[in-house]
Amino acid sequence: MSDDRELDSSAAESTEKSDFIRTQIRADLAAGRNDGRVHTRFPPEPNGYLHIGHSKAILLNYGVAQEFGGKFNLRFDDTNPEKEETEYVNSIKRDIKWLGADWEDREFYASDYFDTLYEWAVHLISNGKAFVCSLTDEQIREYRGTVKEAGRPSPDRDRPIAESLDLFERMKNGEFEEGQYTLRAKIDMAHSNMKMRDPLLYRIRKAPHHRTGDKWNIYPFYDFAHGQSDAIEGITHSLCTLEFEVNRPLYDWFIENLPVPCKPRQIEMARLNLTYTVMSKRKLLRLVQEGLVTGWDDPRMPTISGLRRLGYTPESIRKFNDRIGVAKRDSTVDLDLLKWSIREELNLTADRVMAVLRPLKVVITNYPADQVEDIECVNNPEDESAGTRLVPFSRELYIEQDDFREEAPRKFFRLKLGSEVRLKHAYFITCDEVIKDDEGNPVELRCTYDPATRGGDSPDGRKVKGTLHWVSARHAVDAEVRLYDNLFKEPFPEEGGDYIANLNPDSLEVVTAKLEPGLADKTVGYRCQFMRLGYFCVDSVDSQPGAAVWNRTTTLRDSWAKLEARSGK
Repeated sequence: MSDDRELDSSAAESTEKSDFIRTQIRADLAAGRNDGRVHTRFPPEPNGYLHIGHSKAILLNYGVAQEFGGKFNLRFDDTNPEKEETEYVNSIKRDIKWLGADWEDREFYASDYFDTLYEWAVHLISNGKAFVCSLTDEQIREYRGTVKEAGRPSPDRDRPIAESLDLFERMKNGEFEEGQYTLRAKIDMAHSNMKMRDPLLYRIRKAPHHRTGDKWNIYPFYDFAHGQSDAIEGITHSLCTLEFEVNRPLYDWFIENLPVPCKPRQIEMARLNLTYTVMSKRKLLRLVQEGLVTGWDDPRMPTISGLRRLGYTPESIRKFNDRIGVAKRDSTVDLDLLKWSIREELNLTADRVMAVLRPLKVVITNYPADQVEDIECVNNPEDESAGTRLVPFSRELYIEQDDFREEAPRKFFRLKLGSEVRLKHAYFITCDEVIKDDEGNPVELRCTYDPATRGGDSPDGRKVKGTLHWVSARHAVDAEVRLYDNLFKEPFPEEGGDYIANLNPDSLEVVTAKLEPGLADKTVGYRCQFMRLGYFCVDSVDSQPGAAVWNRTTTLRDSWAKLEARSGK
């Protein structure tokens, strides 16, 4: 397995799906394998929330089933009771439904099959293909050998079948302590694939299970539960990521040596890796447990729940997965491509509204003090059907602090002393005077406006290069706005030591912004573009009726937007 550290730039130029999995499925159908059926599944372990990498597996498995008229199952790999929780089960189901994958009535759990798996373990023992082993974990590792050296057989490898059957039943009944015995398959301690060197099938765990309670004192390992659960459910194609390629011989060995009702085929694909991201539930759990994020659904997290809260849509994630395709070789995709997918969608669908994140007061000295007029503003220039709205304009306004420079370079086309700019949809204004605080910081600009430029155009044809967004001070709505950035400051945060050291200290900035009054009653699900600032949404957790909290979904431009502009697409 290779790790291609070059960023996958070709993904932005094509939405054509990689075809090798579908080619294999078509070949299986032509050969009549599994009676010409296609049945896939998504088998998450309920030990954390799903992340963006899982979306690839979900959408591929569900998409293949849909394309070939087959079925799609959701099955929880709940064989590790110490790390699994009902909260995770519920979050996984919520995320899969949100992505649009429908398992209908086919929701299963590996724990549904614990009785059958136990019987099949007895079957292997009875046929001389499994034995109860008394080696400790450390001894098992020592006996396994190395890639260059064959392993040594356990002293218990030739334990009589009747004795292994007795010990295995007593393990099930709780007679022994954890670690005292394991059940192992008897395959080949000299096999070139370490996974085939008498792998572990069961271990003693006296821990309550979130579904079966205290019924079981032994639990199957992943490799023994996974393929057999596939077979029980009639799965035809087990689509998984490349790290399981080395497990495939063992997957097939179990299928061949057990009385399974069908024979699934395992096919491996490249996993999804993103820059500025870690894609491990264990590592994400550490961020949660150490309070480095606010939870699994923190909008900086790469979890599906976090992306949903950040403002991503199912459509944008599906489009992203279509773009990256399905490959046989691991690579790393630029995080900006994911951002580009949501930006591309919102550019077409989101309202353009005005919000000022860091307010600087503007007083138009020649505008009547008590006058208020409604300015007609286009909601979305990409969608005529979105119509227009009216925004109040008055003598006192707010603009962005960054849109003014008292001493500005020649190519600064925003507001500066003595210069003229356009207020979006409104008037031309000229800055005449700057009021400063005791530390010399501008706190108020005194300006004049040209009444003939209403609507943002000059009847005499004069041009201005700068156009600013604004909000009427009298009508502005105060709102908490959260400016999210990448969680990590390095593109490959796991390089060079502890990934925690690469956390971005500026991944969140909270400001109190001034919004146009029409945004006061927006509720969860509303997405818009704060003009010139980025795309934003109403936070789904901390917002209250009449007091929305806003999350920045993404900025307006990044490297993929520049690529798109250069390519003319």
